[in-house]
Amino acid sequence: QVQLVESGGGLVQAGGSLRLLCTFSGRTFSSYAVGWFRQAPGKEREFVAAISKSGGATYYADSVKGRVTVSRDSAKTMVSLQMNSLNPSDTAFYYCAAGGSYYGLGGSGAYAYWGPGTQVTVSS
Repeated sequence: QVQLVESGGGLVQAGGSLRLLCTFSGRTFSSYAVGWFRQAPGKEREFVAAISKSGGATYYADSVKGRVTVSRDSAKTMVSLQMNSLNPSDTAFYYCAAGGSYYGLGGSGAYAYWGPGTQVTVSS
């Protein structure tokens, strides 16, 4: 059973940066793509970024492209989400998810396992 735990959330001022971490355990890390999603109060969960099993391909939502970088560390079995130039619209609960698919990584259906999430709040 795959287990995921997010960390690194918190309160940051607009224009600031945060680095979220997703710690993976329970199965072979390289067999899973990892995605990041977020959900703001009263809104649906939305895709943020994803990284393929090998780390060779990354995907970003248009709303974060150029401000966010996703990467994975096989030795530590962790995936990081570096977020820069944060603005209040980035305030949300952020989740990482893992799935065995090669395709459709921008959709929540590609992921079978989800972490409990971490709160990111950006103040203006």
